[in-house]
Amino acid sequence: MGLLAALVGALLGGLILNLMPCVFPVLAIKVVGFVQVKNQATRVTTGLAYTAGVVLSFSALGALFLGLRATGEQLGWGFQLQSPAVVAGLAALFTLLGLNLAGLFEFGSFLPSRVAGFQAKNPTVNAFLSGVLVTAIASPCTAPFMGASLGYAVGLPGAQALAVFAAIGLGMALPYLAASAIPAVARALPRPGAWMVTFKQLMAFPMFATVAWLVWVLGQQSGIDGAGALLALLVLMALALWAFTLRGSARTLLATFSIALCALGLWAIGPNVTKPMAAAPAAASGRWQAWEPGRVEQLTAQGQSVLVDFTAAWCVTCQYNKKTALSNASVLADFDTKNVALLRADWTRRDPAVTAALAQLGRSGVPVYAIYKPGHAPRVLSEVLSVDDVRAELARL
Repeated sequence: MGLLAALVGALLGGLILNLMPCVFPVLAIKVVGFVQVKNQATRVTTGLAYTAGVVLSFSALGALFLGLRATGEQLGWGFQLQSPAVVAGLAALFTLLGLNLAGLFEFGSFLPSRVAGFQAKNPTVNAFLSGVLVTAIASPCTAPFMGASLGYAVGLPGAQALAVFAAIGLGMALPYLAASAIPAVARALPRPGAWMVTFKQLMAFPMFATVAWLVWVLGQQSGIDGAGALLALLVLMALALWAFTLRGSARTLLATFSIALCALGLWAIGPNVTKPMAAAPAAASGRWQAWEPGRVEQLTAQGQSVLVDFTAAWCVTCQYNKKTALSNASVLADFDTKNVALLRADWTRRDPAVTAALAQLGRSGVPVYAIYKPGHAPRVLSEVLSVDDVRAELARL
């Protein structure tokens, strides 16, 4: 792969990231915001600000990723979600956003009047911050075309590598930028009305669904006690937010009480959220065996072909592929016919051995699906699997 191909792949991958379940609601809300903006120049300005927020955030995250790798850290793309603290922080953020969209509170009511007035008069700042938020949501995911580009970027000089990360951000911002620059998009949207309130409230539910997913991810990292502690702390946070929406003496009394409860909860059960779960020996799951260093070489030396699924609980694409193509009856029958050993490498928590195996394949993130045939170089499949593609690859064995 050359630099130009890597940039094109990164641009296309960033574009596809907009279809991720937790990203699309934010983008939809931003586009509907055009309804309230009648000035075309303002639309273009906010579109450019949003693009700048996404591109700069991806570049900053890429710089951090490359800098940590340069110090010897065995990291891959999406490394931030291997930290329970980051997962818990994102769950709190999405709960906050969901409650805001549902109408429980408005951010302006919690900000000093000067700050709230500044935000109201500066939609450009809000658009930029939205770009930063969307990057935080989408960055752990690897869309089609992105995997090879990211793997190639790791070996490039700093400036060229950052250009690849910036291209991902530009691809992700393109739909919003195009919508802001094309007047026909704004004209095609419905006129302002009560439907906007309903739509905003509806978008709270994808946010809460994302919280449920993040709690599940944390459960894979910190166990059931960590997931339960996080849920309890999120309930306490919601209680505190509700208390601040009250008026008069009830607000003072209940807000003080809820803040005290939050502090007590953080002290009593907070450590369970970030406490890593004791690593248990990986167990077999039906047809799938746990991947471990040297296992592929051992099986191929015996003349057996191997499929390795490099996955993580926080990877939405991984879970989709697992429930669709990799669980399809015809694909499973082909695995049996071809006598393919199935190994699953779990990257939910940081694992230098899995990171090294990904690097050998020229990848730095998941999902990755590699087929090892005795006497041949491994073949890497697409990030988004289809039944036909998998069966076609198996037919070549």
